[in-house]
Amino acid sequence: MSIELSSEAPRCHRADAREPGGYLSALGDSRAHLLLTDPPYCLLTRRRKGGDERDPRAHKKIDRNPIVRFETVKDYRVFTEAWMTRAVSWLTPEARLVIWTNLLGKEPITTVARQLGYTHLLGEYVWGKRTTDKNANEQLLRVYEVALVFSRTPLPPLGPGEAPTVWAVVGGYDDDAEAQQWGNHPHHKPFSVLEPLVRTYSRPGETILDPFAGSGSTPAAALRLERRPACMEIEPEWAERVTHRLRGVAGHSR
Repeated sequence: MSIELSSEAPRCHRADAREPGGYLSALGDSRAHLLLTDPPYCLLTRRRKGGDERDPRAHKKIDRNPIVRFETVKDYRVFTEAWMTRAVSWLTPEARLVIWTNLLGKEPITTVARQLGYTHLLGEYVWGKRTTDKNANEQLLRVYEVALVFSRTPLPPLGPGEAPTVWAVVGGYDDDAEAQQWGNHPHHKPFSVLEPLVRTYSRPGETILDPFAGSGSTPAAALRLERRPACMEIEPEWAERVTHRLRGVAGHSR
């Protein structure tokens, strides 16, 4: 059965992913078929000389929006429980979770996902970023974030005629030349990095939920591939930018 895309102008809702209001605004009485998101995961477990400025009273590093930092893995687990519990209640039963993180974020995200019934970690989608370190025969790639893919059920075996699942991609921060146009968000991801995830874990017409829209890379990719973006962003400036970006994508595709 095909699903018609809404004719309503897409927008990014200003909301906190830990609160219910944003999900209701973004999804209404519908449910999402995929959670694909890039939550804050800057975990700080070491203090380095000459590092970022710290608040002497709170003994924490001072955040510079849109970067959010967590002092301990425990703090991050509490944050993850708060938003993920909300998010999964707005998913269809068969929906997968695809969550970007770094090395320290893997354990708390995996723990919370399993507590919520997503007991199967299907794999890690690795983004190898190009560096300037190269010679005539080789170029080094830098990997410091991956997308964890969770499911309530095991991954079914591929049939003889089916395409293989993509588990790695090589790309730069701004291969699509869109980062600067939309504010140079530190967590911008080019379309080439997101496209395999959108194509693999959703179908045209389905809804993709992103509670941490950032610069709008994920909802924009969803819209380009004829999915319905349902997105939120806590920072009002970025929520407005994402809305403008989505309406540009929607207008271009018509």
